[in-house]
Amino acid sequence: MNHNAQPTRTDIDRMPGLVVLEFGADWCGHCIALRPHVDELLAEFPQVRHIDIQDGKGKPLGRSFRVKLWPTLIFLRDGQIMRLIVRPSPAETRTAFEELAAI
Repeated sequence: MNHNAQPTRTDIDRMPGLVVLEFGADWCGHCIALRPHVDELLAEFPQVRHIDIQDGKGKPLGRSFRVKLWPTLIFLRDGQIMRLIVRPSPAETRTAFEELAAI
């Protein structure tokens, strides 16, 4: 999804299937470090829809999920939050993808 057409909270709450929201910023070192791991997992779990959300101060979507640190990954099934992880390690990220796909 391009950065200019980010979904609303209502859009996300209504999304069917498996979704991972990735809140971060292009310049965030933690986000940059995790990026190759997320890309690898997205290739491994094609059933999971990925939405990259460029977050920042005062952005309502991030605030609606209480995002405070980047990256924050939110794993959803049919609009329901299954797991939220903040600044995860690659291993934590893999576990969250595996748990979401196995439900």
